[in-house]
Amino acid sequence: MTIKIINKSVHKLPHYETESSAGMDLRANISEPIILNPLERTIVKTGLFIELPAGFEAQVRPRSGLAAKKGITVLNAPGTIDADYRGEIGVILVNLSNESFTIENGERIAQLVIAKHERAQWIEVNQLSETSRGEGGFGSTGVK
Repeated sequence: MTIKIINKSVHKLPHYETESSAGMDLRANISEPIILNPLERTIVKTGLFIELPAGFEAQVRPRSGLAAKKGITVLNAPGTIDADYRGEIGVILVNLSNESFTIENGERIAQLVIAKHERAQWIEVNQLSETSRGEGGFGSTGVK
């Protein structure tokens, strides 16, 4: 599939790092470093604008290394970029660690995954079919 992209950053286009990668890294496109203190959040711009085909979305997901090693994650993970959005891609980052974190220009801050989706049509009914699970949720299947 091909996707139209405008790159207003000084960085290369997002790309797959390995043959089987699902996501492409997004990089910060900022004029000066951003200090993200513990429990603070900020929107980090990427300089990228995309035109997705109808029926697709771009999911903005955390980078596992940043999350595990530094406590930095995408706050609304996964964030969704709809096919009709034409603005700059921004990433909402939050610092869940106890230490300040500095975001530098060009730093890999998130992943972008392109995904096909369906649109649902509701059918209002008075009763749903029975299942063995029923209304059980939030831990009802146990922990082991």
